[in-house]
Amino acid sequence: MAVDSLSEVSHRILDWYDANARVLPWRNPPGKPLPLDDPNWPYRVWLSEVMLQQTTVAAVKAYFAAFIQRWPSVRDLAAASDADVMAAWAGLGYYARARNMLACARAVAESGFPQNEDALRALPGIGDYTAAAIAAFAFGQHAIVVDGNIERVIARLCAVQEPMPAAKPRLKQLAATLTPPAHAGDYAQGLMDLGATLCTPRSPACAICPINHLCAGRTDAERFPVKLPKKARPDRTGTAWWVERDGHILLVRRPDKGLLGGMLALPSCDWKGGGATAPVRANWQRAGDISHVFTHFSLTLEILSGQAETGCTLPPGGEWWPKDRIAEAGLPTLFAKAATLVLSMQEESL
Repeated sequence: MAVDSLSEVSHRILDWYDANARVLPWRNPPGKPLPLDDPNWPYRVWLSEVMLQQTTVAAVKAYFAAFIQRWPSVRDLAAASDADVMAAWAGLGYYARARNMLACARAVAESGFPQNEDALRALPGIGDYTAAAIAAFAFGQHAIVVDGNIERVIARLCAVQEPMPAAKPRLKQLAATLTPPAHAGDYAQGLMDLGATLCTPRSPACAICPINHLCAGRTDAERFPVKLPKKARPDRTGTAWWVERDGHILLVRRPDKGLLGGMLALPSCDWKGGGATAPVRANWQRAGDISHVFTHFSLTLEILSGQAETGCTLPPGGEWWPKDRIAEAGLPTLFAKAATLVLSMQEESL
């Protein structure tokens, strides 16, 4: 792509962004000076970026608003208990993000967020993308921000033939070439919005794209970015137990490390299909099955429900949670599905 064309790309994206920017609660409007005198501005940018990792804007908005209302500053979040934060996070998925988020908040609570990308990358849960995003969006620095939307736009614009994920270094190199020396944050957010609204994975609106005449892949846009065939997602099975006693439900705190780490959940097996040992003695009845898809596997859980025997011993990490407040436990989606199943079954039997 010629040098004059590189300049035209950035100018057109910035002009388009000025007129079409999405209004988001964590975003500074295009063309408006960054609120650098607001000590909570970097916190809001960082919080949104953590939440947006592998999660849609639509899903994040309500969670972001709830977190900001409950914990208005990074110091407030740092002082929160692990259990409260994990419960508030429930439903967003990828729970390691929440644990890293809390560790990061505690690391920067006193001194605030560093502006240097290298220093940002040294913080828990902050990788190359998030460090660049904070530097550009919170502090106005010239940083190369590359997310999935930007990768797709650049792969099409430059007709990158190498398949993903091997093409990622090439796409970042192209992004660095295309990023203007000024307004890098607005430019990156313009590309993000272009990818989210026009240059979509399916049926892109090429006819109204501001850079369509410069796009080398426009005649076959859906082919880019080139992807290898997906590997089949393995299926796993397991058992979870709904244990009742005196109007309470047995919940356990999952280990900090591992899938759904640190979350309150129903007792369950290891999901590897082997023999399952119930957490307590009870008159077990089959309630049904639930299915859930994780990133690397699909899971089907058989749900067994029963009344615990008097004097039963709690398993490690167990606690009795009021049944009528189970919605407040912050169960991960998988176990919230199980709770809904059992409660629906009980209502139907009344």
